[in-house]
Amino acid sequence: MSDYDYGYGGLVALYLVLLPILFILSIIGYVIASFFLMKIFEKAGVQGKWRAWVPVYNTLVLAKLGDLSPWAMLIAIGASAILGQIPFIGWIFGLVAVAAGVLVGWRVGLKLGKDWPLLLLWLIPGLGVYIWLGILAFTSSPWNPAIRPAPWASTVLKDTTVWQGIPVQPGAPVGQAGGAAGAYPPAGYQPPPGYQPPAPPAGYAPPAPPSGYAPPPAAAPQPPVTPPAAPPTEPPAAPPTEPPAAPEPPSSEPPRP
Repeated sequence: MSDYDYGYGGLVALYLVLLPILFILSIIGYVIASFFLMKIFEKAGVQGKWRAWVPVYNTLVLAKLGDLSPWAMLIAIGASAILGQIPFIGWIFGLVAVAAGVLVGWRVGLKLGKDWPLLLLWLIPGLGVYIWLGILAFTSSPWNPAIRPAPWASTVLKDTTVWQGIPVQPGAPVGQAGGAAGAYPPAGYQPPPGYQPPAPPAGYAPPAPPSGYAPPPAAAPQPPVTPPAAPPTEPPAAPPTEPPAAPEPPSSEPPRP
């Protein structure tokens, strides 16, 4: 038997040893990630814990919470899995799913009070995504959907689907200074349980009225209106049924002697 046969047999044996280990590690990683997603979904008001444990579907739910169309996310996952196998250029298609995940992660982090630098944890090989999910799952910040609209809110990437049990994420109009001027949730939106609107920043004071402004004078009180008297309820007297007899005219004949 040649050295080549010994080398090939060793690789096969190593593969057979590592395959069960990799499979077990994959199962453990999926359970941990699904548990963290379940906690995030509970904060966002998603009904049904089972949604966090269904493969691919839990990613689509997370995309909806991140203001990205779940169908766009599904296309990105499919393109990465199928077209990513093309030699030399397949890695370009693989970046599509990564870019979609970054957009969703950024928006979900903002709604839990975390900014984009937290996504740098993804650069840690193997553990970065799990650390990021764990921070979002167990952070003390409540879910706040009233943030400024996503940059793709006017493109085909925006989320317009309505799924039963998943709260619709409202947009927030941006004021002149660039901050959120208020949130106007769509019809049928219900805030997640325990949600409290964010408090104004320390030292905030409402804007002063313009110079020369005077509030309108209060209207003078009006005297009470006396209702008109009710008409009499007795019916009028009945008219006579026959006219009175006319008197007889005097006779024109002279009296007899």
